[in-house]
Amino acid sequence: MHKRDILLGIAVMVIWGFNFSVIKLGADQVNPILLTAMRFAFAIVPAVFFIAKPKVKWRYILSYGLCFGVGVWGMMTWSITVGVSAGMAGLLLQLNIVATLFLAWFFLKENISWQKLVGAGLAIIGLAISLSLQDGSAPIEGLLFIMVAAFSWGLMSLIIKQSGTTQVFAFSVWGMLFAPFALILLAVSVYGVEVFVSLPTQMNREVWFSVLFQAYPTTLLGYWVWNKLLVKYPISQVAPLTMLVPVFGLLGSVIFYQEQISIEKIAAAFFILSGLMLSLINAEKLGVSILFFKKMKQRIWPSV
Repeated sequence: MHKRDILLGIAVMVIWGFNFSVIKLGADQVNPILLTAMRFAFAIVPAVFFIAKPKVKWRYILSYGLCFGVGVWGMMTWSITVGVSAGMAGLLLQLNIVATLFLAWFFLKENISWQKLVGAGLAIIGLAISLSLQDGSAPIEGLLFIMVAAFSWGLMSLIIKQSGTTQVFAFSVWGMLFAPFALILLAVSVYGVEVFVSLPTQMNREVWFSVLFQAYPTTLLGYWVWNKLLVKYPISQVAPLTMLVPVFGLLGSVIFYQEQISIEKIAAAFFILSGLMLSLINAEKLGVSILFFKKMKQRIWPSV
């Protein structure tokens, strides 16, 4: 990868990692479901008018939008509201790769190699360590929401594969068209119409920043750049960059919310990220990916 593209990829990982702290900024003040609905409402308003609808059936677009908007980010935002720290949320959402692995095996009958099984096992050990945390950064209720988000991400991946689309960014944008309506219905069914009464008085600068940051840098810009990189380079070169998301997620939580990084959290992160690396990368490409990170460091920080 060219140095410019490496830096672009890292910049997207920074945005995606810090996004968990930005979600918390808004979710601490307004209803988490409505916050997510506003995120997608603002994201689709300009984009859907400039991006052509992908040539796939509507049922795929609808189901993708429900999984992405409600299942992934609705549940993720809700988990932060009930007490999961921004740093742990960013780390635990990476379990979506394990969920995708097993969903593909169950629904598509894809084979799971021993390497991927070992990787999944390591990630589950990391999850078990997270369950043992006593500092309140990963309550059981919040972890359940994250597990729903992780499995929704897995379903989302299956929907993309079944649709056969090659226009992933357009597919994402048009899928998001349905997310705000579904999220509003969910908010009303859980909290009642009263949830809208206090919303106007809660919309301060911090909430607006949270909504707009999630909508534009995180969702539109981030996914646009990411898809450009996937088109330009092999997946084996681009995918390892996603390992930086939980790193920046934890860093953002430390900077903005003074989250304490205990030995248990370091251990959980080690097992989860090690497991995901094994699950993502073929054995013959593992050494190549390690070499990629070394070369990336040398090109960006040659003196380090």
